Amino acid sequence: MKRTTTMRSLAAMAVLAGLLLALPRPARAGRLGSDVIALFPKEVGEFAYADLKKARTLKWFPQLKEQLLPARFRQFEQFLASAGIDPNSQVDELAWGLVADSPNGKGEKAASAVPTGEDVVGVALGNFNPESAEAFFKTQKLPTFKARGYTLFAFGTGSGPNDLFFFFLDSNTAAFGHRKLLEKLIEVRFGGEEGLLRNETLYPLINEANGSGVVWAVLNPAYTRLAIHQLAPELGQFPEAAQLVSRMKNLIINVDASSSVDGKFEAVAGSTEDANTLAQLMQMGFLYKQYQAKQSNPELAQLLNQMRVTPAGDRVELRMTLSEEQMTALIRNNTFLLKM
Repeated sequence: MKRTTTMRSLAAMAVLAGLLLALPRPARAGRLGSDVIALFPKEVGEFAYADLKKARTLKWFPQLKEQLLPARFRQFEQFLASAGIDPNSQVDELAWGLVADSPNGKGEKAASAVPTGEDVVGVALGNFNPESAEAFFKTQKLPTFKARGYTLFAFGTGSGPNDLFFFFLDSNTAAFGHRKLLEKLIEVRFGGEEGLLRNETLYPLINEANGSGVVWAVLNPAYTRLAIHQLAPELGQFPEAAQLVSRMKNLIINVDASSSVDGKFEAVAGSTEDANTLAQLMQMGFLYKQYQAKQSNPELAQLLNQMRVTPAGDRVELRMTLSEEQMTALIRNNTFLLKM
């Protein structure tokens, strides 16, 4: 069973936002072209974006990225580097999607299920030389397979369930991920499969989040439940919270930076009444967590004190603003380094 990378992705988003604080002027929100979004399969459950070019302007980013970026992307970087491609200078933006394993159980059990494993597909945007890279990979006799004229190169043996593949769509676009999702991506490109633009629930929220932050993400119900369980475990103290969380629809995350880090988590609840109740429970949960953290992690306690939870229709908004010093202290205490 594959281990989920969702929370590591969320942790990377939070810390990348902190890294962007050192920019000399406000960072422009990252906006991903609809042509790139359109490549992803319709059934993607989490869709995320990061502007890596802006994050890399910070001198400490190289030391942190090995811990904080999704493990699958680090494998991809190593694969590129082996062919003489410098990911630090040639990969500017990254978009990735996660597709969860089907939840087990039926009825109420399935409705409250969270992902226990997943496949990943990602697209890196930058400047590449596909011909020279592919020539190198061929000399290494890497396992390959063909799909509609594209040659996909395997990271491993090419036959294992966790093996990743990689190929160039063009000189500005490289794709990586599990084979079955890359095959779907290619079919979407040729019109043989429906793409993410056809996802009537998720795509409007992606369009809403796109351009709202240097790092942003949109989660479907299953990934929203997973994120809420891990971001706000204190909700488990309240018996009524389980039903509220099981009815949640989506989570939108966006992070931007100027003189401070501005983070926003927007949960789409099952109804206005659910949103009002959930906001109250989250406020109580964060107060409890703040009390617990005062001695062991005062920086985290201060962060929790600055969180603002507000119901807005059928949504619950959680906002926070951090200084560079606060983010530095949180990183130093491994607050965002979540073990899977």
